[in-house]
Amino acid sequence: MIIIHALLHVNPAREEEFLEAAKPMITATHEEEGNLSYELYKHAADGSLYIMVETWRDQAAVAAHNTSPHFTAFAARAGEFLSAPLDVKAYHAEELSK
Repeated sequence: MIIIHALLHVNPAREEEFLEAAKPMITATHEEEGNLSYELYKHAADGSLYIMVETWRDQAAVAAHNTSPHFTAFAARAGEFLSAPLDVKAYHAEELSK
């Protein structure tokens, strides 16, 4: 399993536009083969910081997502909304038994 945390520092003046652009990408990503979860959260203490928390079956699913039309369209516009470079961290994980 692959877990990705993407930190997005959103320009407060562009926040509404950012959220509107992210919605269709999130919806489409939920339908992707190999996507286990894909959620956008706003930081409680820093209102301009968002984190996309992604869980994927494997690297092939991540690669397919990264070339999907909905992701590439969002990525092409992301710079318009961000006030700092995107910070992405990917982790290989395994579910612990209960």
